[in-house]
Amino acid sequence: MSSVAVVTGASSGIGAATARRLAAEGFHVLAAARRTDRLAELVAEIEAAGGAATAVECDITSDESVAGLAAAAAAAPGPLTLLVNNAGGARGLDPIESASVGDWQWMYDVNVLGTLRVTKALLPALEASGAGTIVIVSSTAGHVVYEGGGGYTAAKHAQTAIAGTLRLELCGRPVRVIEIDPGMVQTEEFGLVRFNGDAEKAAAVYAGVAEPLVAEDVADCIAWCATRPHHVNIDQLVVRPLAQAAQHKVHRVTVKREE
Repeated sequence: MSSVAVVTGASSGIGAATARRLAAEGFHVLAAARRTDRLAELVAEIEAAGGAATAVECDITSDESVAGLAAAAAAAPGPLTLLVNNAGGARGLDPIESASVGDWQWMYDVNVLGTLRVTKALLPALEASGAGTIVIVSSTAGHVVYEGGGGYTAAKHAQTAIAGTLRLELCGRPVRVIEIDPGMVQTEEFGLVRFNGDAEKAAAVYAGVAEPLVAEDVADCIAWCATRPHHVNIDQLVVRPLAQAAQHKVHRVTVKREE
């Protein structure tokens, strides 16, 4: 009987890469997201590679939808031992004086309250397994702030606070809490969502960065942490591309134009 892993935000990017990687590690993956068409493609891909996965339509901003995810986990073919709280995102890059309250509300709902809802709903099953693991995918933006990033950094600081608080509260119980904090990760959608579909602005973030992280790099970190012996807790893992020494220090290569 396979252990079961739930991955939120599994329809693209880090979530999809993590679902593939965990399936390859032997987990039965419950791939949760809103876009069922993409989930169906992901599950088919995983099964074609010999893995096991189930698509679960889930909107983490809805209590009712998250309750459905918990029901799906209860019906899964094995104990739930791993939750990857991956769903999240950024909207806008405006200074606080002109920030959109709606954008801030969305970022808080998805990154913070979504993590809270899913964790609360699945914690009983994770504890009942006797060897549960909660992974919270936050960001290096959860450690520092930058101009224009007030809403996103506030949400990611809150996620980091959830991870630390939860680890304290669960001390002595068989559930470990792992926080993964990626730096610059180039995925197909993160920048497009942040800049409301503006592909040029999204691409400019990574301009000149020779090798930003990709989704599979973060999935590799998640899988490594989650597959350590259960008495080993990787409290917090910060991962950046070589070109990014810090949030504000990025090496960019200038491409010379031909005359």
